[in-house]
Amino acid sequence: MDLLEYQGKQHFASFGIPVSDGRAVRTVDEALAAAEEVGYPVVVKAQVHVGGRGKAGGVKLASNADECNEHASNILGMDIKGHTVEIVWIEHASDIAEEYYASFTLDRSAKKHLGMLSAQGGVEIETVAESDPDAIAKIWVDPVDGLTEEQARSWVLAAKLNPDVTDGAVALLRKLYTAYTEGDADLVEINPLIVTPSGAVHALDAKVTLDNNATYRHEGWDEFDATQVRDEREQAAHDADLQYVGLDGSVGIIANGAGLAMSTLDVVNQVGGEPANFLDVGGGADADKFVQALTIIDNDPRVRSIFINIFGGITRGEEVANGIITALERIDISSPIVIRLDGTNAEEGRAILEPHLSDNLQMAPTMLDAARKAVELAGGTPR
Repeated sequence: MDLLEYQGKQHFASFGIPVSDGRAVRTVDEALAAAEEVGYPVVVKAQVHVGGRGKAGGVKLASNADECNEHASNILGMDIKGHTVEIVWIEHASDIAEEYYASFTLDRSAKKHLGMLSAQGGVEIETVAESDPDAIAKIWVDPVDGLTEEQARSWVLAAKLNPDVTDGAVALLRKLYTAYTEGDADLVEINPLIVTPSGAVHALDAKVTLDNNATYRHEGWDEFDATQVRDEREQAAHDADLQYVGLDGSVGIIANGAGLAMSTLDVVNQVGGEPANFLDVGGGADADKFVQALTIIDNDPRVRSIFINIFGGITRGEEVANGIITALERIDISSPIVIRLDGTNAEEGRAILEPHLSDNLQMAPTMLDAARKAVELAGGTPR
């Protein structure tokens, strides 16, 4: 779940990270009132789930009410890379002496948390990595041990930050690590992390991605979820509590388990097809789940065939088969379906499916065979 900037700052502030005073507003009148509250000069910032706001004219400095009125009027409703601006963040403008970069994310290969810190902030970190990779100081943190003060000090030294702000930087970075771990985030990034003329270290921006699987632990996340941008397919899957990611191919994918779903996408690509989605129905996939999953996929106009790939474990094969048959009796599916069923009680499940097979409902013995058949039915030439 990607947060808007102001939501990311709310997340940071809840862990004691210094952020600028600001207000999120939806109208010009609210923007003017917010600017009076936080005090001029203010920065008027478009809130969208995409970068490049400044280049698109979505970030403007206002020194007085007339300028704030003009900028808020222009930015609200603006289209930035296909995203319409419905919220602007009115923030008291900060005096900046230096700009840094700081972030934490997970390094899966190392099985540790990766921190990146650079004295070259205010620009895209990818640009810094290309032009001057030595300017990025990296640290790998064992999740069991956490980020100690000694590690943080060594890290700040390696990044060649201003020695005068070491204490402030160390304190903020340790809070950022806590916001990342205890805050159940996949990514926390501050760019720029600024130093004010008085020497205070301060988060001027916030990029935060939260782990959806931790939603049940955080009451306030419902507000964050309400501002997520989803297409119709993704919204329908979200409402049905299905793990779904829309893609651009023609073969719809339904699998039980994220690992199997990912493998199914890979196999479809391997045989020359293009997946239309990632969809994990999870364990205990009953008729209701299959109705929801099949409806979402069949409503996608790009889908030409559907590949149901199920490996029975806790959910037995005959339960899956009965769920699929019951679902198909309740809804009309226009796209042909290919089923691969394996695992616990797979033979019983296949026997239940057998009398219902037709040109529009086919079964294949292996994942590879099923992928080839699904690609063929989608109009492709399988390898």
